[in-house]
Amino acid sequence: MTDDESPGLGLDLPAQPLEQSAAASPYRVLARKYRPQSFAELIGQDAMVRTLGNAIASGRIAHAFLLTGVRGVGKTSTARLVAKALNCIGPDGQGGPTIDPCGLCEPCRAIAEGRHIDVIEMDAASHTGVDDVREIIDAVRYAANSARFKIYIIDEVHMLSKNAFNALLKTLEEPPAQVKFLFATTEVQKVPVTVLSRCQRFDLKRIPAEQLAEHFGRVAQAEAVEVEPEALAVIARAAEGSARDGLSILDQAIAHGHGKVDAAQVRDMLGLADRGRIRSLLTGILSGNAAATLAQLDEAHALGIDPMALLRGLMENVHAITRAKAGGSGDVLASAEERESADELAGQLGWGSLHRLWQMLLKGLTDVQVAPDPQEAAAMALLRTIHAAELPDPATILARLQNGEAVATAAPLARAPTTAPAAVAQAAAEPASFVQLVELLEKVGKQLLGLQLRDQVRLVRFAPGALVLRPLQPLGADFPRLLADALRQVTGRAWRVELSDEEGQPSLRQQEQMAEDRARAAVLADPNVAAVLSAFPDAQLESVSAKEA
Repeated sequence: MTDDESPGLGLDLPAQPLEQSAAASPYRVLARKYRPQSFAELIGQDAMVRTLGNAIASGRIAHAFLLTGVRGVGKTSTARLVAKALNCIGPDGQGGPTIDPCGLCEPCRAIAEGRHIDVIEMDAASHTGVDDVREIIDAVRYAANSARFKIYIIDEVHMLSKNAFNALLKTLEEPPAQVKFLFATTEVQKVPVTVLSRCQRFDLKRIPAEQLAEHFGRVAQAEAVEVEPEALAVIARAAEGSARDGLSILDQAIAHGHGKVDAAQVRDMLGLADRGRIRSLLTGILSGNAAATLAQLDEAHALGIDPMALLRGLMENVHAITRAKAGGSGDVLASAEERESADELAGQLGWGSLHRLWQMLLKGLTDVQVAPDPQEAAAMALLRTIHAAELPDPATILARLQNGEAVATAAPLARAPTTAPAAVAQAAAEPASFVQLVELLEKVGKQLLGLQLRDQVRLVRFAPGALVLRPLQPLGADFPRLLADALRQVTGRAWRVELSDEEGQPSLRQQEQMAEDRARAAVLADPNVAAVLSAFPDAQLESVSAKEA
């Protein structure tokens, strides 16, 4: 089989002279080289292929088809396959329309090579006027030269002008028996209803990421390129359901990796490796560190990162955390470190905090879009998010009011006078232990501070009005002041908060984990449990409730 007969030949690539050497042939990108040559190679569109096959087998072939879908799902390729299916005459020249065109007869070969005189393709983006449509109207009166059907493939049909659509209507409704129209569009809502009603419509779906990854794996194998399975999954996810986009990314990844492709290279190539900056910025927001947040925002601006992209990145992180909290699978575009971070924050943040954070960032994104200075708008949006993070949610406020409790207010952006009335500041009795202090902060709506005290610090010393902590990770220069202000608000007395390098006690989260491990070990040591596990070797102890412990 010659190269111009090979299944990998792009449908839109003219035949090459046989004497042309492989070395002299221009490089064909993967998206063209691996365009489907049969319906069996068209991935992700089984329902459409089954419908077309039944229609062709029963002779109920519509006079006009409209193929819709996002870019790269196979609209134009499907149109060309339909043209081959309708005009195939089989290897012996005696065949009829079939859903499995032979690919060997002259009509199949000519259509594949883009040279069949009776299969006319038109790009509506560059032929939008009524004069272009009038040429089609005049030509449909004549029979096909050599094919069974004269077929018009009009790509991006929504680009036709209103007058062009109107001129086409009558011919589209009652075309000659030997004429078929195949329309393709990414924006079906722009096609007039009068045209839609005259066509048989097929909505091509986004191709599932799993199928794309399998397809890209076969392509990589055919190209003799080693690609990690995780890299294939990342490419498939980045393609967003488009086979063409995914093959273009794979093409780029092969060049980027010098013939060997791994997930880290693909993430770096797609600009996903810089997500660490976004995670660091989100950490600053969650910890309430305004100074660090503004410094990171200025640094990103100096590096040329668009404020819109920055806020979108923050929203992607919040979405990933929320999915993790809901038990959804992690995004394969994210690294293992990112997924681990999302799982950790999902266990620390409540639903109310996550929803409030999403809404604040969404509002900030709108502000950045309309603001004269997007950088200033982004800074104000992040400061507003930090301030709002310390506010109790409406349900908590309502419950406290119904119980007759005072509602503690978050520290405003401008410091309030230290002589504020005690009735406003006093929300609860003074805590007698560090655990009670943390529970008090969480009770009055300061979940972020409570989260930090549970997970990110070790207790060195605790006394009424004095707290010495050892941080397990950077908390920001303002953390002692912010914590002292919060404690003053909820207890009505001044607090001194210090950070120390002394060893201290395990964090509260570590203590909870150790208690859980002890309880788990005790349950596993129970003779009855041991007997059950012995009788059922595949059984596992999933969790231990507080009652069992």
